[in-house]
Amino acid sequence: METKTAAKKTAAKATASKTTPSKTTSSKTTASKASARSASKTPAKKSAAKELKDLFEDSLKDIYWAEKALVKALPTMMKNATDEQLKTSIENHLAETENQVVRLEECFKALGKKAQAKKCDAMQGLLDEAKSIIEETEPGTVRDAGIIAAAQKVEHYEIATYGTLAAFAKVLQEEDCLKNLLETLNEEKKCDELLTKVADTNLNSKAM
Repeated sequence: METKTAAKKTAAKATASKTTPSKTTSSKTTASKASARSASKTPAKKSAAKELKDLFEDSLKDIYWAEKALVKALPTMMKNATDEQLKTSIENHLAETENQVVRLEECFKALGKKAQAKKCDAMQGLLDEAKSIIEETEPGTVRDAGIIAAAQKVEHYEIATYGTLAAFAKVLQEEDCLKNLLETLNEEKKCDELLTKVADTNLNSKAM
């Protein structure tokens, strides 16, 4: 009897060892699953970063075109303005815009890319509007007020664009680009404030 009982106990232990997974096997399985999850997430993160960088570079091409177009348009706006303070403001911003073009070229260089312009339909529309205002008004305070309105629309577009580009550059850790973009953003904000001051002090009341 004792021999049979011992045999049964031995068989039970053998069965238990087969059906119960060892701690080592369980930990290996858990580690394998965690590794698989990590591997599946990494390509997705890399893909998202690449997509953001592509969007960033494409947006740089847009604003590069916009700034170069503005360099060509500002002299016409300055020539058709009659208020001296407005003329000076536009002239000063023309010099700033030329520097902003150079900063954008530095951004492309920092990214290892050739500076490339892509037509910006938004800026083209704003410049077409400015041209229409000049063509449809007589020289004087009304035209000057219209030029300021058109110029501020341009500034607001640029402020929004450079703010977005700076946010992208920060996420992508493109520090050289970020510095240049923030410098330009600050200039655009100051120009907008100056145009508001010119309108409030010199033009809006006279245009009535």
